[in-house]
Amino acid sequence: MNQLDVVSACCLIVGALSCLFGAIGLLSFPDVTARLQAATKPQTLGLILILIGTALQLDFHYSLALGLVALFQMLTAPVLAQLVGRAAYRTDSIRRENLVVDDLGERIGREQDRR
Repeated sequence: MNQLDVVSACCLIVGALSCLFGAIGLLSFPDVTARLQAATKPQTLGLILILIGTALQLDFHYSLALGLVALFQMLTAPVLAQLVGRAAYRTDSIRRENLVVDDLGERIGREQDRR
């Protein structure tokens, strides 16, 4: 077993643990905003680590395809979380008392005042 295999195995294990912790957080956190954090950040990190661990074992042109998957995940996960969070806020599905700063509420209030 060479160093590349060890690094690949470490990336795969840490990535899988990150995905596991994200799934546990998704099931145990109390509201939508906390669940969005658990659904996006550790899941994205876990997937990227798994892709890196896999890419280290493959030929270069296959690794490029995995790099595109990682790039697509990094671009879409935050956008999706933002859209789901805004929809949850507008439908009163979040606990507003848990918000430290409520920029969206102020913005919505200003938009309603203009009408």
